[in-house]
Parts: sequence; structure tokens; C-alpha cells
Amino acid sequence: MKAISFQTAPENQAAPLFQEIELPTPVPGPRDLLVRIEAVSINPVDTKVRAGPVAVPNGVVTLGWDAAGTVVAVGTEARLFKPGDAVFYAGTFTRSGANAELNLVDERMVGSKPRSLSFAQAAALPLTGLTAWQLLFDRFAVPATKSFDGGALLIVGGAGGVGSVLTQLARRLTGLTVIATASREESRDWCLQMGAHHVLDHRRPLPQQVEALEAPPVRYVASLTHTAQHFAELIEIIEPHGKIGVIDDHDSLDAAPLKAKSLSLHWEMVFTRPLYGTADLIGQHRILNEVAALTDAGILRSTMTRCLSPFSAEALEEGHQLVESGSIVGKVVMSRTAAQSSDDPHR
Repeated sequence: MKAISFQTAPENQAAPLFQEIELPTPVPGPRDLLVRIEAVSINPVDTKVRAGPVAVPNGVVTLGWDAAGTVVAVGTEARLFKPGDAVFYAGTFTRSGANAELNLVDERMVGSKPRSLSFAQAAALPLTGLTAWQLLFDRFAVPATKSFDGGALLIVGGAGGVGSVLTQLARRLTGLTVIATASREESRDWCLQMGAHHVLDHRRPLPQQVEALEAPPVRYVASLTHTAQHFAELIEIIEPHGKIGVIDDHDSLDAAPLKAKSLSLHWEMVFTRPLYGTADLIGQHRILNEVAALTDAGILRSTMTRCLSPFSAEALEEGHQLVESGSIVGKVVMSRTAAQSSDDPHR
């Protein structure tokens, strides 16, 4: 099969970051699906693995852990899907990713692709959808009901992939007042499109901006980027007994300042279930099916804003450059075909 390999910190700086290669066709394990990949979204974790900060096993030769495609074969114990099913999923970086013609994934990590979306649009949702859902409903334990009077949720980095889905979930499934942060007019407009009630500028002091709002007290903070830079301000903003959720990487993070307000700190790592083979691994399957159902009902929308085609080393390098620039709103996707509003089931 065709695949796109990557180099981690190549000795020759002129060498290409990605190269198209031939690999043997993968053989499904007992609970695996073999998926023909139609589209893959590019996430910060891909750039971190390629650049070196995040280590992966030696056998991992391709990136791309956020994909949509069609099942072509199943393992001997797989029961959730059959060949021909359209699926979407976030894999695990302990296995090779979906920057390839075919990819293996445990069926318990896979959801049925939203029928209303193209493969490219669907590929933008799994990793960010899982992260946002688990942060809001599992870590923060916010009830999925509009009658919940839970105060305000502050989302630092509202225009990114996770922030875009988290804003939609919080606005449409809960009674929280959603306050997002953004730094440019484009990203501000995007946050409002996703459903934010208010958008603040995280280049300016946040406490004064929150205080100036006609909004309930901030009970929850989702710090999705530059947490260390904003940490002291976030502790000042949040009300006593509140919850702070973090997803970005840190060598260390001092939780001692949380004591006076009895604040709780919650980490969300989307790969925890597959990395540790937890007993609730099938939880990812259930969440993705919920996301698909909400999307098909018109409650959620895809956050794809850029679709690169065709599936090539050149397109993948362009995608990594866009993600690393920090200027993109929503998600960047690489697709075998140009994005469409919906998929032709006979294609």
C-alpha cells in the first residue's frame, strides 16, 4: 500500500519532511478494523511527533491520528462494524497513523461517520470532538441539559480545533454562558459563529475584560493553549470551588495557588484510554456516535476550514506548516478528493 512516512529532526536539513513509500498491507488483529483512508486532519500532536518533543515507538512510520474512511476488513473478534461501513476515529500514536492508503484501528475507538458530512468534513471532528466532550462532560461533570444553571465557561483559545467543538457543545447542550478568547478579527468572528456569547482578547489582561461583561461568575475554565502564560489570571478570574481544565503540554505546572479558592485541576489527554488499554476503551466509540448523531441533527457542525488535496507528501507538508503557524482557525484536513457538502454513497 502507499503511505507517507515522516522524518524526525533529519540530519540533512534540506531533506524532505515527508516521503511517499510502499508498505505491506496491514493485517487486522482480533478487534481491529482495516480502514481505507479517505481523509486525515492534521493536529498539533502530529507536528510535535515530527519535530521530536513527543516520542513514539520505533515501528510508527506514519503520522495522522484523526481520520475518516471505509472499512475494508475486520478482525476475528470485531463486532461493531462490517466491510463497507463509513467510519471516523482518532487513533493512538503507539500505532502508525492514517497518512496511508490503509490503516488499522481498534473498533472500540471508532464511530460511524456522520451521514451529512463528506469524509473530509468528518475527519476534522474525532480527536477534537473526543477531547472537548471528555473535558466538558467527564472532567468537569457538566450535565448535558439546557436547564443546568452552571455559570460561565471560559475557553482560552476558542478558535482552535478543540475550542471550536467545545464552544458548540457548551452552547447547544448546556445552560452555560460561553466566553471564548481570540486575538484576531477572523478568530473572533469564528468563535461567535461557533456559538460563543462573548469573545475576549487574550493579548490583553483577562480579569478586567471578564469583569466588564454582563455574565455570570466563571465556574469553569478550559485552558487549551498557553496555559502557563495565563495561569495566574485564570486563578484570579474563576470563582471559588471552580474547575480548571488543561490540555496543553508542560514540563511542570504549580497547582499550589489553587488551594485558597479550593479549585480543582483537570487534565484531559485524548489518548489516555488507548495508551493504557483502559476497561472503558469503548467509551470512545460511544462518544463518537453521539457526535455523529448531533452533527446529523444539525446541532454540531464540522470545524474544517481548509481542505488540502490530493493526498500527497507536498500537501501534508503544507498542512503541517499551517498548523505550526498558529494562524489557522478550525481544522486543516488532507483529503483524497476535494471537500464536498456530503458524500455520494455510490462513489
